[in-house]
Amino acid sequence: MKLPAFLSHCLRPVRRRHPDRRSSRQYTWSRPSRNAAASSLALSLLLLSPLHAAPPTADSIAVRVQACTACHGDQGRATNQGYFPRIAGKPAGYLHAQLLNFRDGRRNNALMSGLVQHLSDDYLREIAEHFAAALLPYPPPQTTGAPPALLARGEQLVRRGDTARDLPACAACHGAALTGVSPAIPGLLGLPRDYLNAQLGQWRTGQRRAAEPDCMARIAARLSAEDIGAVSAWLSSQRLPADTRPARALPQALPEPCGSVGAQQPQGLGPAYGSDSQAAHGENDRRAAPDKNDGQAVSRMKNGS
Repeated sequence: MKLPAFLSHCLRPVRRRHPDRRSSRQYTWSRPSRNAAASSLALSLLLLSPLHAAPPTADSIAVRVQACTACHGDQGRATNQGYFPRIAGKPAGYLHAQLLNFRDGRRNNALMSGLVQHLSDDYLREIAEHFAAALLPYPPPQTTGAPPALLARGEQLVRRGDTARDLPACAACHGAALTGVSPAIPGLLGLPRDYLNAQLGQWRTGQRRAAEPDCMARIAARLSAEDIGAVSAWLSSQRLPADTRPARALPQALPEPCGSVGAQQPQGLGPAYGSDSQAAHGENDRRAAPDKNDGQAVSRMKNGS
């Protein structure tokens, strides 16, 4: 795959910097000095990102991941007005798993796959930890003026689920505050409505996959297009709590076995879906310090159509 010019210069082969079991050659972000390609990249990124008061050192991880900010925003805090998701402050285990999924073909995005296809597990973990540590302010909610009935249905599914259809509440896995759970469960707030629609649509149609047992695929398969539209409208209309960090742990077992979480959270059926204990606000006190294919799902799922 041919990458855009300013991104294709970001990688160059080096030996023994980040060992990779599959290849004798390894790639890392190039150092922004001693060649015109790196100078071109630096100029492009200066045009795309705000200037920082204290520029990072020449070979810091902050410099080597600046190509990510072209889509995901300065320091990974993409606004919710576009399509690309915010990655700043997401749990490190979740970000690492997604980079592995793009590299290994479980998620389909040509640009992302091209950027990470030659990077080792350890280097992808370093990238994930860098963005996970960025605890930055969130913008105001994107969605305003959605129909009350649509928002009410979305809140029901997010907070309480639908036991009649065997749908657990989103909060049962993603935390009562919906800011995620360390180390592997992402937050759901502060994301663009189209992105939420697309990802739920991809889970539902099998275009997005995770480690087996794939809990999200099973849950999304039970959602209707109207459910997805309601969930994405409600989530994208919510303000974040004062403490946006992921919770340290869930107060109960996950409602379904989940391979992408594995032993990091207790498995099995916990309390009834959406019970008061799951929605207890005390969880905040336990916090720790696109693919073109996506566009098809957007068009199908946007506004619940």
